[in-house]
Amino acid sequence: MAGSLHKFSVPSGEPQRLDRFLAAALPQHSRARLQNLIKDGQLKVNNRVVTKSGLSLEGGEQIELFVPAPMATELVPENIPLVIVFENKDVIVVNKPAGLVVHPAAGHAHGTLIHAVLAHAPEIEGVGGERRPGLVHRLDKDTSGLIVLAKNELAQRSLQDQFQSREVKKTYIALVEGHPPSANGRVDATIGRDPRERKRMAVVTPAKGRDAFSEYKTLEKFPEHTLLEVSPRTGRTHQIRVHMAFIGCPVVGDKVYGHKRKPALPLNRHFLHAAKLSLLLPGDEQNSTFEAPLPADLQKVLDTLRVRQRA
Repeated sequence: MAGSLHKFSVPSGEPQRLDRFLAAALPQHSRARLQNLIKDGQLKVNNRVVTKSGLSLEGGEQIELFVPAPMATELVPENIPLVIVFENKDVIVVNKPAGLVVHPAAGHAHGTLIHAVLAHAPEIEGVGGERRPGLVHRLDKDTSGLIVLAKNELAQRSLQDQFQSREVKKTYIALVEGHPPSANGRVDATIGRDPRERKRMAVVTPAKGRDAFSEYKTLEKFPEHTLLEVSPRTGRTHQIRVHMAFIGCPVVGDKVYGHKRKPALPLNRHFLHAAKLSLLLPGDEQNSTFEAPLPADLQKVLDTLRVRQRA
């Protein structure tokens, strides 16, 4: 069977968790990946199969971990045009258009960003050991802008660690209904599944969700709308859209969290664009920042508002 076998002797010292020991010994793999390998029975301690990641190691144990070779996915590469902002041997940064789904899911078996990246960079196949190769974060279907993918396991581990430790800075441009309570501010509100409709997210009590906070500042003010720069400091599903609706300023064009009325502006999707992404590329010592200009459909809406305001 293709793959690699890793053997370790645990040094004596303070007791430590099995998964933490392996994460330090095999930095090319994410901790989640190692935990899944343990759960799948790929690890032996003193020649006995162990499936509990939290096993306490006392020192002196002999460990064997088998890492299967990346499995070929069932995804078929598709020649979908990509706007590539940056690419090297480790990562690819794409300016995703609105309407493009990021990864395969129910109702979207084909034509996703992952299919397109597989055609452009076949080496990402199997990275991460799942059907979403190279993926470390996501954008909603109708959100345009920057998304980064890893092209190898080491790069994926590096990016995952940065996202989990909140070291990646993401900046969005959003046009919202009305005016926020202050020109610049912060929304600190727990997000979880909407108890009344499980496909939606909602602000919930701390016990029923995960902490989430977003910072915003006003870029431009119109009579009935505000153009904001929003920086989500956590990465919850639909975070910006939920937080803006929570403060009474839903994102313009948001059919899920917005006002249930006929759109007042010529837009067929929500006005949310991932404009800037700052992160540390594998092997670098300083952050790199990537930017994507506002797409034409959103710029048209802004131009319409400016004309109305002058009139």
